[in-house]
Amino acid sequence: MIEVLHHGAINGVTGSCHELRLLEYGILIDCGLFQGADKGRASHSRDLAIDFSIDHICALVITHVHIDHVGRIPYLLAAGFDGPIFCSEPSAIMLPEILRDALRIGFTQNQKLIGRVLDRIREKIVSLPYGRWYDVIQGEETLKIRLQRAGHILGSAYVECDVQGACKTERIVFSGDLGAPHSPLLPEPASPEKADRLIIESTYGDRNHEGRESRRYRLKSVLEHALEDGGTVLIPAFSIGRTQDLLYEIEGLIAEFGEAEIPQLDETRLSGALRWQDLEIVVDSPMAAEFTRIYRDLKPFWDDEARERVNAGRHPLSFEQLTVINSHEDHLNAVDYLVRSRRPCVVIAGSGMCAGGRVVNYLKAMLGDQRNDVLFVGYQAFGTPGRDILTYGPRGGWVELGGERYDIRARVHSVGGYSAHAGQEDLLRFVGQIADKPKEIRIVHGEAGAKEALKVKLQMLVPESEILIPTS
Repeated sequence: MIEVLHHGAINGVTGSCHELRLLEYGILIDCGLFQGADKGRASHSRDLAIDFSIDHICALVITHVHIDHVGRIPYLLAAGFDGPIFCSEPSAIMLPEILRDALRIGFTQNQKLIGRVLDRIREKIVSLPYGRWYDVIQGEETLKIRLQRAGHILGSAYVECDVQGACKTERIVFSGDLGAPHSPLLPEPASPEKADRLIIESTYGDRNHEGRESRRYRLKSVLEHALEDGGTVLIPAFSIGRTQDLLYEIEGLIAEFGEAEIPQLDETRLSGALRWQDLEIVVDSPMAAEFTRIYRDLKPFWDDEARERVNAGRHPLSFEQLTVINSHEDHLNAVDYLVRSRRPCVVIAGSGMCAGGRVVNYLKAMLGDQRNDVLFVGYQAFGTPGRDILTYGPRGGWVELGGERYDIRARVHSVGGYSAHAGQEDLLRFVGQIADKPKEIRIVHGEAGAKEALKVKLQMLVPESEILIPTS
């Protein structure tokens, strides 16, 4: 018997963890943290112990290194897992770095212990090139896997599994998180040629993203507002993927409009006009800075457009207007300076859902000033401060941060086209272009409304498939 079991990402969009079980063995696809209100869990050690049997689990396959897909790996090791960790070549480089931060925040501050855990993880990592089959289980039951580009973040993959059991052969595909087409830096995903069963994400299963030109125009408009009145545009963004996409797009805007002047609305400030090339961009996150460096080192995995910029002598992820803040002291000084100054600035800081990290200090200091803007470019899970700001900010509401209420007078924007997730049409295209259609499709990694909306569309697109929404 070949079973697919779900240990996360079925009651929300975080905690991704799925199991492919044969008679005697099994593998896990991802092992991520729960965030926000998903499953009523917090990201603390007391809530994250592995609560399912792993005695038969012989391998872990990682689709990508976002924390909601890899954050429970230390707990998996603590539960006794001793098998290999398969992932793409870029993910093999980034996985220990993302887990270093996860360990420090939610596990221990002991650097020696963190180092030992990371060394153990490095020993278990097996990096696989895209597009090649790899034997995981051999014998009476066989399992081989193949990673294909998912276009979500650098190194992201969907996983094809060819399984041969005692009396059945199947190809089962786990989508991981799929990227939207025309995302900066990365080629879009191509559909598999076949899938008997497909487990697909549905983060944006109920909506579509803006086109690239539309989102670029809206990003430009928000940044112009900062130039006009000397405010700060605060962008809560994940360290991996979103930050690099934004830097790429902002560098493109500065390259195109650098000499263009924008009149200042506040006459008490400097006379004359500021130019696009005067706009300072700050990345206030040591982790984001480190992953931006890794992105730069992995240019062979960029798409053609990005490599053309490099060949033309441009530096999409390290341009002149970019400043990186590392130390906590410099971070606090930057918050204070931007509150007092009238100099326009764009700050990219984590965490992406405003549930922690340096972005919280900026929010506390800046939400009450209408000169400022908060720009969301990614999904905001239910129960997170980011979701509350996005929901109540446009109505002049408030948000609770660190146990205190903060009024929201800053302008609040959402540019969905910069989400690293595929929109509804993208998900349907991914399924529709599978030549040998799935007999069964399971919809995971989404809120209830998004999953139901996607189910309706899939039932029309592939009426021959059984469409399921797992609840356990």
